[in-house]
Amino acid sequence: MAGGRNDGAVRAGNTVRRATGSHTPAVHALLRHLRAVGFTRVPEVLGIDEQGREVLTHLDGETIGDRRPWPAWAHSDAALTATGRWLRAFHDASRSFVPPPDARWFGDHDELRPGEVVGHHDAAPYNAVWRPAPSPDDSEAGELVGFIDWDLAGPALPLRDLAFVALSWVPLTARDTALGDGFAPDTDRPRRLCLLLDAYGWEGSTADVLDAVRERALQHAAGLRTAAADGYGPAVALVAEGVADDFERAVAELDEQTAELLQDESEPDDSDQTGPGGSGGA
Repeated sequence: MAGGRNDGAVRAGNTVRRATGSHTPAVHALLRHLRAVGFTRVPEVLGIDEQGREVLTHLDGETIGDRRPWPAWAHSDAALTATGRWLRAFHDASRSFVPPPDARWFGDHDELRPGEVVGHHDAAPYNAVWRPAPSPDDSEAGELVGFIDWDLAGPALPLRDLAFVALSWVPLTARDTALGDGFAPDTDRPRRLCLLLDAYGWEGSTADVLDAVRERALQHAAGLRTAAADGYGPAVALVAEGVADDFERAVAELDEQTAELLQDESEPDDSDQTGPGGSGGA
């Protein structure tokens, strides 16, 4: 299947087969929990096949795959707001998840700390599945089927998940990166950031979100450089392509745009600055 930097995924009928890792049992437990509580816009776990690959249901729809620039739906307000609503519903469903005691995740810690949920952490356009409506000329038409590629799932404050969604969907990436992805030069970032936060139901400050975007982008760049230095193939390729540099440039540009992005920010309410996720502002 198109896209992906690791061992790739193979479609077999209505299933997807992928290599497993130490994180796989925990991710499968999460996906099973989500479906059990009624959140079905995620792949269903079907088990492990005879080759030791995980078997998931195929989400029927369109993905970006290897295309660049991205298709029109990835730039639409409809996809942006649908992603915000999906993320909030996912976080709400994840709150009741109790990870297995031996859970191992991709992130920097395995235990679920106060205020945290197990998030996706890579809910970017390239992991979205979109089902276009019959009129392909209408970029606002269609529906978000769900998100794939759960390898990076793990415990963190919900704000960390929201920050990466803002980075990749608003987008708050470096401007030349956004242009390469197909976003228009005059994309109204302040307006789209407000749309996303409203769709998610964010009750904290926009400044907190921007701080989290900076932190997430720098963490991503540092993580890529560390993995590349350790010889991890996909990271070596990404660093060589300048992806780590792109994330660092995004932070530098974001520092220049902060006043513009906060232009519609009202004074925060001192009675509640923690946001919908409790402690930590998410």
